[in-house]
Amino acid sequence: MDTSTLPSARGTLPDPGVSSAEVGPASAMSPSPDPGVSSAGVGDAGSPPTRPMLDIVIPVHNEERDLEPSVRRLLRYLDDGFPFPATITIADNASTDDTWAIAARLERDLPSVRALRLGRKGRGRALKAAWLASPATVVAYMDVDLSTDLAALLPLVAPLFSGHSDIAIGSRLARGARVERGPRRELISRIYNAILRTSLRLGVRDAQCGFKAVRADVAQAILPLVEDDAWFFDTELLVLAQRAGLRTHEVPVDWTDDPDSRVDIASTAVEDLRGVRRLLTHRRRVELPGLRRRPAAGSRLLREALTFGAIGVVSTLTYAVLYAVVRGAVAAPAANAIALLITAVGNTAANRRLTFGARGRGSMLRDQAAGLAAFGIALLLTSASIAGLDIVAQGAGRAMELLVLVAANAAATITRFVLLRAWIAQSPHGSFRPAELERTAR
Repeated sequence: MDTSTLPSARGTLPDPGVSSAEVGPASAMSPSPDPGVSSAGVGDAGSPPTRPMLDIVIPVHNEERDLEPSVRRLLRYLDDGFPFPATITIADNASTDDTWAIAARLERDLPSVRALRLGRKGRGRALKAAWLASPATVVAYMDVDLSTDLAALLPLVAPLFSGHSDIAIGSRLARGARVERGPRRELISRIYNAILRTSLRLGVRDAQCGFKAVRADVAQAILPLVEDDAWFFDTELLVLAQRAGLRTHEVPVDWTDDPDSRVDIASTAVEDLRGVRRLLTHRRRVELPGLRRRPAAGSRLLREALTFGAIGVVSTLTYAVLYAVVRGAVAAPAANAIALLITAVGNTAANRRLTFGARGRGSMLRDQAAGLAAFGIALLLTSASIAGLDIVAQGAGRAMELLVLVAANAAATITRFVLLRAWIAQSPHGSFRPAELERTAR
């Protein structure tokens, strides 16, 4: 990770009216207008600021023991081949121990670390301040104990850089996750997320995992709508994002419980249930001006069906022409197979790109395999139609033969739509492959 031109914490914060406090060696610093927020404000004033691609926020409150080892461990990971230039922001919310002094020293000593201090406690408050002030393209956060394996960081942020998703979250409850924690915390987590799915219809499995990322433009639009400044912040963010039609990408993570966790489970659970009640009371559609809204499931299905139908009409006409041409040289079953095979390849390629929005060559062969499976079904239907016609109306003319085949091909088209939609549309084609990520970073 190249950190030579990454910015320090001298950037201004978005809310008006409050001066900044400077920690460490004296240096020139523009005043910070965020209420109760201070910046360590150190670094080389002559270095031109460069917008980082990723800003990882670590919210802390009285974490003097874990802060420095965790920051240095994260830095080592980022320096060891992580493809995106990144900063680390320590967001201290009202610590009363030496956490802020350590954060200021880390900013002073490490070019890619910056530090913000808030006068009031609250993880959600710290994340709002840090994310809204960040110049990065994608903003993320992780807990200071680094309970989540850092190998999940690239799969977390890649769909955001690619444009596939708006928000990405780590999940301890998704298939493929590996979790080490006590039965009490496991049970509470599952019950809480079950409540969210049944009451708020939240479409993710794990709302509270401390490992999330958001596109910066999305954060700027949605964070002002999030009311909670504490632990319910994560849940409210995801509920509002879903109501706004944003796309959330869920990544299974390896997660190890911190036995020294400071979270008061009982009081947090009560506050979270109050938050759920508030969101149930205010069931409103969320509008985010300036952001393209993801189409609802019904309208998306209609658009896909119309596009697929248009491609199907072209394919059917092409099939009819090919069959008529080839039929003069070979028997009906062979002409049917040749015309179907040629149109099946073209039909799959067109639907892959135009109907289901798949891009890239990584899954092209797999998608064509799905198309060939649909081709096999179409061949079976049309061949059976030819055989049936020969039995029912032996000696029927070419026109009748072609009419029956077109009708059978139309039935096969419906089957093709169902199969291709299940195979292609539900696959994560928007995600970058590692080689593409490396090229992007360069």
